[in-house]
Amino acid sequence: MGALRTKMEKGGCSEQQILRFLKRVERFRSDEQMTIPESQIQPVESIVSWRDLEPQPELLRKTVILKLNGGLGTSMGLTGPKGLLTVKDGKDFYGILLDQLRAFEQRDGFRPPLLFMNSFSTQDATDKRLEELGFEQELPWSFLQSQVPKLHENGEPVEVDDEYAWCPPGHGDLYASLLDSGLRDRLLDQGFRYLFVSNIDNLGALLDSRPPGYMEANRIPFLMEVTRRGESDKKGGHLAQGSDGGLILREVAQCAKEDLEHFQNIEKHQYFNTNNLWINLEAIAEDWTDLPLIVNRKPVIPHQPDSQKVFQLESAMGAAIGTVKRSGAVEVSRDRFFPVKTTNDLFRVRSDLYQLDSAGALRAEGDSVPSIDLDPEHYQMIGEYDRLVQGVPSLSRCRSLIVRGPVVLRADHELDGDVEVANPDPIPRDFSDL
Repeated sequence: MGALRTKMEKGGCSEQQILRFLKRVERFRSDEQMTIPESQIQPVESIVSWRDLEPQPELLRKTVILKLNGGLGTSMGLTGPKGLLTVKDGKDFYGILLDQLRAFEQRDGFRPPLLFMNSFSTQDATDKRLEELGFEQELPWSFLQSQVPKLHENGEPVEVDDEYAWCPPGHGDLYASLLDSGLRDRLLDQGFRYLFVSNIDNLGALLDSRPPGYMEANRIPFLMEVTRRGESDKKGGHLAQGSDGGLILREVAQCAKEDLEHFQNIEKHQYFNTNNLWINLEAIAEDWTDLPLIVNRKPVIPHQPDSQKVFQLESAMGAAIGTVKRSGAVEVSRDRFFPVKTTNDLFRVRSDLYQLDSAGALRAEGDSVPSIDLDPEHYQMIGEYDRLVQGVPSLSRCRSLIVRGPVVLRADHELDGDVEVANPDPIPRDFSDL
């Protein structure tokens, strides 16, 4: 693997980063089993509820908030950090986070540090936006996750322009990046003990003192927030029990085709990972970096689906639940998980179903949430979506919405019950004319 080592050395990777990646490439080339068979796991029957946990507000003074901020949102047609997407009331994710921190400080008298794990693709634009918002703190705002080469099937690096030759190694790189950057030690030196990690696009991931209190009482180094799976969560990683009785996380990329029916059985595998994680900083060590391998086959040029297919070796940070001793999980309410992954999610969150309160928290205005199915051919990419959705209609009386073809939607349109509308023509037509 001389070519791979040479490429990584020229790319500025450290010796430790190179050794970690070469180990993963060896596993990839040896065709080591990278799936988790249904026959080797058991469903999780019950999880302790966070409603039964005691608040420990004093622990929040020892807690740092960390947001995963390495994605560009290419599946929605975004070209910059996903955090720049305007989601509600004219605010992007960064603006909402800042509102939350200011409200917390006003209420509790201190502001928890907020860090971002960026990729090379998001670092500069994120820094610029935080400066515009007036974000200030003593700790650095962010740190960079590493990058690794994309591979051919034989494990050799792909020869392509540098812009497309590298990829992030998944958010499982969190632990290695904290160690390599020295940030874990710096946080410990300043008296911090817990890290609350979540995705930048999860508007439900608010700071709460019950999880770290539970960790403190039970000497748990790693805690995952899980919630009940619904029909829309069939593809998300689910919790299971391994052969030793411990908890593990199985992602869809780790599921063999013959087990997919079991993977998507939400009655059997009831809990999925929200990617809201609580971590004891003192416990993070080099063995946390050795996580199960996830192999993704993707086009070498992300925005060109027909470009050459290559392999990206990744890992998921939640997989630490299966490798770190005494790890645990806690069941949280569904409002702790409100991601904006698609324009369907964006349509819903921008509607009158939700309001941003003065503390930057997203609050539901009703008990039910309608299913939204906007034609992906016309609404999946944000540019086309913004052209067709000139305003989100009221969804307070809507049970479901299906749109096929280019239909212009506006705030004054009335949606009631189950609504289905189609425009067979390529030229956009107004909803009220159909």
